[in-house]
Amino acid sequence: MDIKQLLLERELNAVLARYARACDQRDWSAMDDVFIPEATADYGGLHQLQGRGSIVAMIRVHLDGCGPSQHLLGNLLVESSDSTIVSRVYVRAAHRGAGSMQGLTYESLAEYQDRWVSTPHGWRIAHRRMDISHELGCRDVLRPATESAQG
Repeated sequence: MDIKQLLLERELNAVLARYARACDQRDWSAMDDVFIPEATADYGGLHQLQGRGSIVAMIRVHLDGCGPSQHLLGNLLVESSDSTIVSRVYVRAAHRGAGSMQGLTYESLAEYQDRWVSTPHGWRIAHRRMDISHELGCRDVLRPATESAQG
């Protein structure tokens, strides 16, 4: 492994960390530093999405009405060729319910498979695929923000 590959992995890892923090802090504008505007995504075969706005909207539907969450990413693998950069990283996402679901939790174990592009502002995700391998708890805690979810 050469220094160029190490630097690439470091840069991609920083973008992935921004994604996890944006989700957990509900900082939706930070997704501009994660996905290109025309990004596409396949979240677990459940959501086929076109455009960063659609991706962020789907994430918000699941997290805005949820209590605290923590997205942990690890075991990053990066494959690079002259024309393509792809990565795979494990994700463990823990969520606590809010409001009437405050006592419930939901956790997913998955892998993000990302295709990257270099932009004038750094590396960004052009396509994301999420494959869920295991789920624990009640998925119902993932929901849009409503009055009943907040209190």
